Amino acid sequence: MASIPVVPIVLKDVTLTLGANGYEKHVSKVIFMPKATAVRWRGLNPAANFLDISLADWDCTLEYAQDWATTNSLSKYLHANEGSTIAATFKPKSADSPSFAANLVVSPGAIGGEGGKFATASVTLPCDKPVLT
Repeated sequence: MASIPVVPIVLKDVTLTLGANGYEKHVSKVIFMPKATAVRWRGLNPAANFLDISLADWDCTLEYAQDWATTNSLSKYLHANEGSTIAATFKPKSADSPSFAANLVVSPGAIGGEGGKFATASVTLPCDKPVLT
């Protein structure tokens, strides 16, 4: 058995491209999350017990600062492009990491928030399986 080394990363210098625009300055979280379901079938005999798993569905969650003043801000982009499918590229570390590419279906995020704090929002966008590039 080989002992595989690990090189963990800290998300602090990412790139995030949605369509033709870079939004890394707008986000505080980017997560591509798979959702798979266990599939079970049990027959009437103890040996007839089967387990498998479905292919994963994927979502991309973005947490971001609301900005309604800047042209093409992420807030405005999501609001204006509801229902559109857009190409996304996420690079967890700008300097020397691979990228992940996926197509996201746009949904708008929240408007407003709590007084005395920065207005933020979170949106979960369905997507296809990210491709490691």
